[in-house]
Amino acid sequence: MLFTTIMKSDFKDKIYLTMINYWSWWWDVDNEGDELACTILTILVLVLSLLWYKWTGWFTKGGRIRLPPGPYGLPVFGYLPFLSHQLHERFTEISHRYGPIFSLRLGSKFHVVVSSVDLAKVVTREFDRTFANRSPPVAALTITYGGLDIAWSNNNAYWRNMRKLLVSQVLSNANLDACQGFRTTEVRKTISNVYARMGTPVDINEIGFDTELNVVTSMLWGRSSISGDFFDGFREVEFKIIALLTAPNISDFIPVLSWFDLQGRNREMQKQREHLDRILDHIIEDRIETNSRKTEDAAEDDGRKDFLQIMLELKDQKDASTSFDIVQIKALLFDILTASTDTTSTMVEWVMAEILNNLGVKTKIHEELTEVVGMDIVEESHLHKLKYLDAVVKETFRVHPPLPLLIQRSPDETCMVGGYTIPKGSIVYINAWAIQHDPKNWTNPLEFKPERFLNGKWDYSGTNINFLPFGSGRRICPGVPLGEKMLMYILASLLHSFEWILPKDEEFELSDEFGFVTKKTKPLVAIPFQRLSDATLYE
Repeated sequence: MLFTTIMKSDFKDKIYLTMINYWSWWWDVDNEGDELACTILTILVLVLSLLWYKWTGWFTKGGRIRLPPGPYGLPVFGYLPFLSHQLHERFTEISHRYGPIFSLRLGSKFHVVVSSVDLAKVVTREFDRTFANRSPPVAALTITYGGLDIAWSNNNAYWRNMRKLLVSQVLSNANLDACQGFRTTEVRKTISNVYARMGTPVDINEIGFDTELNVVTSMLWGRSSISGDFFDGFREVEFKIIALLTAPNISDFIPVLSWFDLQGRNREMQKQREHLDRILDHIIEDRIETNSRKTEDAAEDDGRKDFLQIMLELKDQKDASTSFDIVQIKALLFDILTASTDTTSTMVEWVMAEILNNLGVKTKIHEELTEVVGMDIVEESHLHKLKYLDAVVKETFRVHPPLPLLIQRSPDETCMVGGYTIPKGSIVYINAWAIQHDPKNWTNPLEFKPERFLNGKWDYSGTNINFLPFGSGRRICPGVPLGEKMLMYILASLLHSFEWILPKDEEFELSDEFGFVTKKTKPLVAIPFQRLSDATLYE
């Protein structure tokens, strides 16, 4: 009897271990609840397999249509169990076997991955309008109030109005020039703060994040609305939000299970939204109260209205085509905050890591900064002259694209790409990481060589599909002008003001961790030392 009990216990443990390993690529098992959910899912494979053949495959009246090739998967779950955490690399491996366009069925969703320049042009140019919709994951819908932001909204009149407003009121050349004082003030504060920490390890990502956050919030609602420690912990909340956006969620692949939220992704994202709501509600309510008192606090000292004030005035308009409600305003503010701070801080970290890993590159940057700036402090007017630093930044974007698969697109009608049918509603990825690491497009793509960007016209507009870290076409990231300006300014200031070395006891590495924004696996920590002879420049 005892022997039988032990055997049953061992058998049960083996079942659990097998099930946990089966789902391990996309499900982190932390407790017994997760183990039970994994078990339920595995049992559901057998039950739901009976329904598989009722809807598997795509058919037309004339017979079976020609879909992109791809690996076979399991009934119901498709290819889900065979993927890995490093999704951009796994998709690249699959493309080497099946070609520059392939398909995967993940749960009930049909996915297509494009990995070549020619086919990316078809998606982003020839069929740009067709592929301009999104297919948001559950977590994205939760944090964006149902997809009311710019990143996840479909291509419709609402999205076009939001984007037009953002570009004209925040990201126009005129407004960026008007906000130069914000950037100068915050970057110099950062230099002063780093100076106070000389000789001690500094988290590079944190420096970039705090600087960008202060600049963007000043542009959005002015310094007067920022209350001391109100944003304490916001960086950690944002990191959780970004991680949840690409955390594999069974609810995304088998929507019938979304009501159960088996992995708790939606509940966790709701917690983050509550934190975000507290911040944004406080800012908005404070401004509304200020407006009701009819003070002049709603505008900057020069009389220019900030973005929040413009949005609140639009809210009160009766024209339905241009008015916004409070929830829509919060969705747009969330977009601007997260897109600017996370991408900029991530790329500050990656660029600094590559520079510290390539001493020859570091020497050339210092020589250029000394020639252009002298031994004074960096000004924005110097940035356009820093050709080599600009090339280093672009080469970093090539090697470490922040969004390796960009943001998925979804066609609003069935169309043909590369001779294959892409059904309406499919989820389509452009593998920017694969394109930017393809030896057909780049000589020695694994080599970090900034010189490749010194010749020819290279920018972030997506015109040259060989280089598209921010996408291409109408869904390209609208925040590129501000992001490029801030990234160059922060980096030039840090590199010119300080000599940076790595801690002796820290193991240096350049591995990445896939996510909505792909980050360094191990945060970069470096030690600053004074580089400029005049100490008053750090005040």
